[in-house]
Amino acid sequence: MSQDRPLISVIIPTYNRAWCLARAVDSVLEQDYRPLELIVVDDGSEDETRQLLRPWVESGRLAGLRQPNRGVGAARNAGIRASRGPLIAFLDSDDEWLAGKLSAQEKYLRDHPEAVLVQTQERWLRQGRRVNPGRRHLKKAGDLFIDSLALCLISPSAVMLRRSLLEEVGLFDERLAAAEDYDLWLRVLARYPAHLIDRELLIRHGGRPDQLSAGPALDRYRIMALEKILRQPLDPVRRRAAEEELARRRRIYEAGRRKRLPAESRE
Repeated sequence: MSQDRPLISVIIPTYNRAWCLARAVDSVLEQDYRPLELIVVDDGSEDETRQLLRPWVESGRLAGLRQPNRGVGAARNAGIRASRGPLIAFLDSDDEWLAGKLSAQEKYLRDHPEAVLVQTQERWLRQGRRVNPGRRHLKKAGDLFIDSLALCLISPSAVMLRRSLLEEVGLFDERLAAAEDYDLWLRVLARYPAHLIDRELLIRHGGRPDQLSAGPALDRYRIMALEKILRQPLDPVRRRAAEEELARRRRIYEAGRRKRLPAESRE
C-alpha cells in the first residue's frame, strides 16, 4: 500500500454504549485503508465501556480518551483536538461501517480537490430489521443548504471531511445537547456544496429511546442553530428560507410545549 496516503483520523464518541461499541470499533479496524488512527472518546460512561476498550488501548489499536459527561459535541471536539490526520471521519457508537468506506472516501477527496466533505448512502436498521428510508432521507449532492433547513441531510457517521474545513467553520457547538450536527452542517453548507458516493457504506441502527434524535427538546436546539446561522452572512434567498424555517420551528416548539403542560396550567 502506498506510503504517501494521508492519515485518516476516525473519532467515535460514546456514552453508556458498551453493549454495541465493539461492533462500531471492529467496523473501523476492519477497514482496508491505512494509515489510520482511531480515537474513542468516552463521555463519562457509567457502564463497562472502560473495561471493554482496555485491550484495544493496551495493544495500541486505538487511543482512548475519557472525560466527564459533557455531551456528544464536546466528545467529538475532544477527539478532533487529539487527532492528527488531515482527513477526519466520525462514527456514532451505535452505527457501523461497511467494508471499503474509508478507501472510497479518501479516493474521492483525492480525485476531487475542490470537495471539502463527502458522504455515502446508508442502510437503515430499526430494532434489527431493515427499513427503507423515504426519498427525502436519501443522501444528495450539491447545494443542500435550503433543503437541509427542514431535514438534516448529512449524517456524521456517513461523512469524511478535511480538517481544514473545521479550522474554517469551527467545531461542534458544545452548548447544544442535540442537533449539534445540524448546526455544523448548516455552517458548512452555507459555504460549500456536499459531495456524495452513491453507495451504501454505512449501517445506521435506530429505533431506540436513548438516541438524541428521539428527544422532545430537539426543536429547541434546532431553533438555536437557526438563530446562529442567521447571524452569519447569507444571500437573500438563503436568509429568507432560514427565517421561514425558524418561524416554523418556533410554532412547532410552542405547540409541543403547550401540549406537554399540565392541563391546569393551560386554563
